[in-house]
Amino acid sequence: MPFTEMNHEDLQKIITRLDQAIYNHQAWFNSLIRTLICHLPPDQRDIADDAHRQCRFGQWYYSENLNHLSKHPGFKALGEEHERMHQLAKSLLEAVNSGRVVSPPEYDNFSNSLERLSLEITTLIRELENLLYTRDPLTKTINRVNMLTLLREQQESAKRENQRCFLVMMDIDHFKAINDQHGHKIGDNILSVVAHLIAENLQPHDRIFRYGGEEFLISLNNIEANKAFEKIEELRNKIAANDIIKEPTPIRITVSFGISPLDLYAPVEDSIERADKALMAAKSSGRNCTQFWNQEM
Repeated sequence: MPFTEMNHEDLQKIITRLDQAIYNHQAWFNSLIRTLICHLPPDQRDIADDAHRQCRFGQWYYSENLNHLSKHPGFKALGEEHERMHQLAKSLLEAVNSGRVVSPPEYDNFSNSLERLSLEITTLIRELENLLYTRDPLTKTINRVNMLTLLREQQESAKRENQRCFLVMMDIDHFKAINDQHGHKIGDNILSVVAHLIAENLQPHDRIFRYGGEEFLISLNNIEANKAFEKIEELRNKIAANDIIKEPTPIRITVSFGISPLDLYAPVEDSIERADKALMAAKSSGRNCTQFWNQEM
């Protein structure tokens, strides 16, 4: 399962276990400092070649339950820094245990590694919490909590880079009738499948938001008007041409789109409203189509 597609329950469990792992790591660090200062015999686990796996934090990190995090670059960097920190800690313990004085550069290397590890941990927690609190639990799309903030950031970036961007409002046609006929569970599945299909066909710098109900807002960045229209039409045709739900009864749906340029010098709410007006025009035109906003709408 991709990092960004974990459900809320799994995310909460990972954050809780990570918090406990951090607590255990702090307890390990306190014990290490006590051993170094008081010249106590080292814990044999701390001078083992696989000390990074034996510590409580390492036990969490190498847990089989975290496979869905393994491809995340920040998670990999965290593991590498954690292993490096344990290697440096082992060197300090062996030095003290043999009666040798630890040099300032040796301790500085350990301290710097510890700081980098702390930064990697903090960054991972923030990313997990961001997913937990800003993602719609059903569709895994970005919810409305940060929508305006992200769109305003996009607007400022487009100004600096002199880029054209577009907002696209999407609505599933006759969704109430689908819910009434097939039930809300099937309706939820359709929302989830459609959102996933759209997300996997967007560029990394594009975004999809759960706007409300069966409506989604898509932001297309650094793209010309004709290419934006072609991309959305390709999505519309792909959705209409395939069974969105295959079992127990195959279900096909259609969607309508409204496109508006992201006005770089007006509140983003204005551009959202224009995309919504274009969507209304698409519905009035018989649905299952794409309309571009114009000033007559």
